[in-house]
Amino acid sequence: MSTPILQAAARILVALLLVFSLFMLVRGHNAPGGGFIGGLIAAAAFALLAMSHGVDAARRALHLPPEMVAGIGVGLALLSGLIAGLAGEAPFTGLWLLLGSDGGGKGLPLSTVLLFDVGVWMVVLGAILTLVLALEEDV
Repeated sequence: MSTPILQAAARILVALLLVFSLFMLVRGHNAPGGGFIGGLIAAAAFALLAMSHGVDAARRALHLPPEMVAGIGVGLALLSGLIAGLAGEAPFTGLWLLLGSDGGGKGLPLSTVLLFDVGVWMVVLGAILTLVLALEEDV
């Protein structure tokens, strides 16, 4: 049973939880946080959406089946390890790329660690939502 108050609050809370999830994801490789906790927060947002607006609304908002999200996440995490291996380093060694660097060391640093964290974020989100949405459909 979903009330109008829950539905109205869910619209705001889902957006806030997803933004906070992305903040925790990006913050994670430099401070506490990362893909796992970010994925749990994002899964909580979609679970709230499923409880307030229904499972179909949550599936539409996700755009992809949760199983596919988890599979893409495993692929990204694996790719982050293979990139280091192809560069002649030990698998899963962190490598950095400076985007927009003019040679002076200034630019946007991107790393394979962030790619791994995004993969973990997607795996956790997909796995948790697969379970939550299946359980919510049975209710």
